[in-house]
Amino acid sequence: MNEDYKIWFEHITMAFPGVLALDDVSFGIKKGTVHIMMGENGAGKSTLMKILNGSYIQTDGKVMISGKEARFKSALDAEANGVAMIYQELQYLPDFTVEKYLMMCREPRKLGFINWRAVTKEAEKILKDEDLQYDPKETMRNLTVSDIQLLEITRAIKANKVDILIMDEPTSALSNAEVDRLFANIQKLKERGITIIYISHKMDEIFRIADYITVMRDGKHIETAPAADFTNESLVKMMVGRELSNTYPKEHVEPGNVVLEVEGLTSSYNKLKDVSFKVRKGEILGLGGLMGAGRTETVRCIFGLDPFEAGRVKVDGREVHIRNVEDAVRSGIAMASEDRRRFGLIMCRDIRENISISSLKKVSALHFLNKKKEKNMVAAFFGQLKIKAPGDEMIVQNLSGGNQQKVVLAKWLMSDPKVLILDEPTRGIDVGAKYEIYKLMVELAKQGIAIVMISSELPEFIGMCDRAYVMYGGRITGELTREEMTQENIVMLSTGGEHETN
Repeated sequence: MNEDYKIWFEHITMAFPGVLALDDVSFGIKKGTVHIMMGENGAGKSTLMKILNGSYIQTDGKVMISGKEARFKSALDAEANGVAMIYQELQYLPDFTVEKYLMMCREPRKLGFINWRAVTKEAEKILKDEDLQYDPKETMRNLTVSDIQLLEITRAIKANKVDILIMDEPTSALSNAEVDRLFANIQKLKERGITIIYISHKMDEIFRIADYITVMRDGKHIETAPAADFTNESLVKMMVGRELSNTYPKEHVEPGNVVLEVEGLTSSYNKLKDVSFKVRKGEILGLGGLMGAGRTETVRCIFGLDPFEAGRVKVDGREVHIRNVEDAVRSGIAMASEDRRRFGLIMCRDIRENISISSLKKVSALHFLNKKKEKNMVAAFFGQLKIKAPGDEMIVQNLSGGNQQKVVLAKWLMSDPKVLILDEPTRGIDVGAKYEIYKLMVELAKQGIAIVMISSELPEFIGMCDRAYVMYGGRITGELTREEMTQENIVMLSTGGEHETN
């Protein structure tokens, strides 16, 4: 092992029942650098990081930190020894105050009781040292995702004197301004000699901060080199093991009759005002705009998740009255939420149960589940969507993000929807899995399904949509044809301006 390396992975192998997650992985990470981990979902990068932070114990091999073997019993043990991980799903308690969160598990005590005056004093010192302008008495639920993430990093660095920080998809729910703020903080941490391991799929971001990049594929180490040695194209080829002929495999599908029509949708609950649009059979329609513009709020009303007091929703020309999700599904509307883990899946249940749950009437007779029929129907979608798993009895939480998203889509496709709403369908999944989702969208459009797509990634939005409506302040500010769909026009409408027509 070279002395320049803060961390050295030596022949790491990790086997789960039926799956070899890591296969003889060896490489090093230098001290005080930003080291990017890249690979498709299921490539093994998160598993390797969970070995480093004590969540898993490897089947074989050694992890060396500063020249000494490290084998942590738990994530808490790893933190106590200077290794912390910031997860994609932030780990916090919404009802805690900032001071309580920062000092959690290390509160000063007096006569066996927590000394709250000392807690406040210590929290104020931490915030001052880090130049953070937060009220120690503020409740965590009132903060933005960016604020919570920054406090989580601060807690790890200050509370446990961490010098190795692992960040898993840290920008997945951040705005552009919040990403800039995060990167500025990463630079400060690097200047303090902290080693940062950063898991990401976002090509446009990684080259802004990366010193080194490691690529993994199918549980194997493919390459580790300075970031300057890579291009977008070479990274994609290494990650997927092949060249992707077209990033967005969009095909022209002649749109049919109007399937979904929304007229004058108004919701004081979701701050929507007179939202109207139409989607045709076989069309991929985009709903664009910035976060909070009303995109997700609109589709939540259409899908029966949130109330609206005015407006009409029509399916195939017939007005439907949607009071809940069951009404929406019965009317032929399905929706894959932007947060699949919270709203799309039962994480502790298996693939088969997650897929069939939306269509139990199809696989039941006299209120009893026909398991053979269920298994056969699920198997058809399992194959159609190319879900990568040993079988349909695998627990969903053990799947990669891309395969979890495929399970969500399979669940709704089993309900035979006429309209499929996809809210951030590729968030948190790798480039190879994204490509498979895009191809599936095209196939569904060919089958005549009307697709409504929300995406914050403009290249994806432009590459996949036939037509788009853009929202600002709870209203639709304009409609764009495929020819008019440029980044300039979308940004202009997203900020309340008018687009240029061809």
